Parts: sequence; C-alpha cells; structure tokens
Amino acid sequence: MSPGILGKKLGMTQIFNADGTVVPVTLVKAGPCVVTQRKTPTVDGYDAVQLGFVEYAKKQNKPTAKHLAKSGAEGVKFMCEFHLGQGSGDLKTGDRVLAEEFKPKDVVDVIGTSKGRGFAGIVKRHHFRGGPATHGSMFHRAPGSIGASSFPSRVFPGTRMAGRMGNAQVTVRNLEIVSVDTEDNVIAVKGAVPGPNGGYVMVRRSKR
Repeated sequence: MSPGILGKKLGMTQIFNADGTVVPVTLVKAGPCVVTQRKTPTVDGYDAVQLGFVEYAKKQNKPTAKHLAKSGAEGVKFMCEFHLGQGSGDLKTGDRVLAEEFKPKDVVDVIGTSKGRGFAGIVKRHHFRGGPATHGSMFHRAPGSIGASSFPSRVFPGTRMAGRMGNAQVTVRNLEIVSVDTEDNVIAVKGAVPGPNGGYVMVRRSKR
C-alpha cells in the first residue's frame, strides 16, 4: 500500500448522493506515478520513497536524467518524497503507483502551493478592520503601530504587515475521498484543495 500519490488539480465540481444532497469535490489527476528512488535507514538514514508524476516527455538536465534512468522512468516532471511507516508495504524502484491504491471513504491530506496574490496590504492579507471611512479620518487601510520606540526599540519577527500574499505551501488535512476513477486515474476529494487548476499536489494518507 502506497503512503501517497502525486497528481494535478483539475478543478472543482459537485456530486449528488443517492438522497439528493450535493457534495462539493475537487478532481485530482492522481498518477500514474513511478518509484524513482527507495531510501533506506542503512544508506540514507531514514525510510522513504520518492515518487515521480508521469505526465509527458520533457528534456531533463544530465543529473536528473541519470537519476531517472536508474528507475526506468520517462516523462517525469514532478517528484516528491513520502516517509514510510508501518503498513506502507515494500515499494521498490520502478514500481508504479496508480489511483486504485485509494478507495472511497479513505481520509487523506492534500499538500499544494497556494495561488500567488502578489504584494497585498494588511486588510486583504491579514483581514484587519481598517480605520473610519468618513468624518475627516485620514486613517483607512494603514497598519498603525508595529512596535514601541523606547522598548524594545525593534519590530518583533512575525509582526503582521503588508507583503507577499500566497504562493506558499499549504496542507489541508482530513479530506474524504468520494470516488475513484481507476481508468483515468482521477480521484474526487471532498472539499477544496490548495493551488490553481493545473497545479501539482501531494495526496498522502492522513496522519491524524
């Protein structure tokens, strides 16, 4: 049993249950993946498996091409590691991982990169309330004080201010798999997953 799988977010839709209730789902093109490297405690110091998402033929640089040649993988663009625990099975280099590894009702964590929003202010980025809009106020969307002058005479790290918003790794935990299409390797996950349509995601079995 594979600890996870790599895929590409296709978009959101909805599924109707037998009782008529609507379930919002995100479709993920999960696999086919190939094991590009098997890491062991004796050689690498930890037990993990590296998967590669087979998508299309792409020109690789020499180190990557030589690394993929050991596993016989072709057309791999996106690679990630999954730590192996009890019950993960014995995966070997060259093994294929498909969407059929997962079943409906399975609970997974989805890891992806959120959409980049560019430079954003404190109202959009941190949901600050802002100042009055009328009555002569000149304080609308400014952050206000970010630290005292005499003590500690500096700004604490992590203070919420304006800056780059999005484009960061996000993990959404405990999402339920609604359906699995084994022919097209498409998994329908209940709810939303991070990233834009066409973005790469990691789907791993839930740890909590």
